Amino acid sequence: MGDLQARLANGLAAVETHLRQVITSDEPFITEAAAHLLNAGGKRFRPMLVLVCSEYGDPDHPHVVPAGSAVELTHLATLYHDDVMDEATMRRGAVTANRRWDNSLAILVGDFLFAHASEVTSTLGPEAVGVQARTFARLVKGQVRETIGPRDDEDPLRHYLSVVADKTGSLIATSAYYGAHLSGASPEVVTTVTEFGERIGVAFQLSDDVIDIASNSDDSGKTPGTDLREGVPTLPTLLARRSTAPADAELVRALSAPITDDAEVAQVLAALRVHPAMDEARAYVQAESDAARGLLVGLPAGEATDALHELCDRLASRNT
Repeated sequence: MGDLQARLANGLAAVETHLRQVITSDEPFITEAAAHLLNAGGKRFRPMLVLVCSEYGDPDHPHVVPAGSAVELTHLATLYHDDVMDEATMRRGAVTANRRWDNSLAILVGDFLFAHASEVTSTLGPEAVGVQARTFARLVKGQVRETIGPRDDEDPLRHYLSVVADKTGSLIATSAYYGAHLSGASPEVVTTVTEFGERIGVAFQLSDDVIDIASNSDDSGKTPGTDLREGVPTLPTLLARRSTAPADAELVRALSAPITDDAEVAQVLAALRVHPAMDEARAYVQAESDAARGLLVGLPAGEATDALHELCDRLASRNT
């Protein structure tokens, strides 16, 4: 695994350099605003997955690093737009762009990043452009469905899980696809890692839902209790809202609308942390992680497959 770690470190450094080249504009403000979230850090999970999956083919293929840059630009663009939609004030421990400047500028910077993600993707060939377009469509569909909420005849939990698949799973699946496909991996490997990417992406988002409730610290870099304050559903809250126990009536009522009072947010968080819904949510995450891990049996043995197994292990450890 040591050799792979060194290659991944070098690859991520190359992606970082490429990202900064791409977002540089002849308008200094655009460069500053586009670099705002880039400078705030982040795990670079999507470029890392591109690099890992490129190991199934030629990891030195010249399209691999631009592909990693394209998926991260797309991800960053969605964060600018999401923060406007959510009226968020903090992201990755930094003030959001919409808070630092305003909503209009944050939207425009997100559009700028989407445009450059498309430009980079265009250098990867027409098939990659089609994949990017379909992924973008899923990202938008997920945001629209989250905004309008479930239909009257639709189960809220099923609706939420489909939103997570579109908003999170789709781009992570594309990351895995780009890495394997562009490096020349076999069609069987490409299909498997793409499905793995969608599964593990959904699992990580659901795990974040659990952590956002269970953790006493602000691990995500967001303002604690943001989703509760905005009435945004997450896996634990949707499961808790299903309860018909008389003792949960007040909690269910509180979770049915945005919570604006800080003291009430603290009370609801405390109640959720000891609620059976948390164990049920963890079981959902574990099931999704197990499904992702099960796909790996069809992949060639080696450092890349070991790294994907390690992703599943990390998910299991952060979900306890």
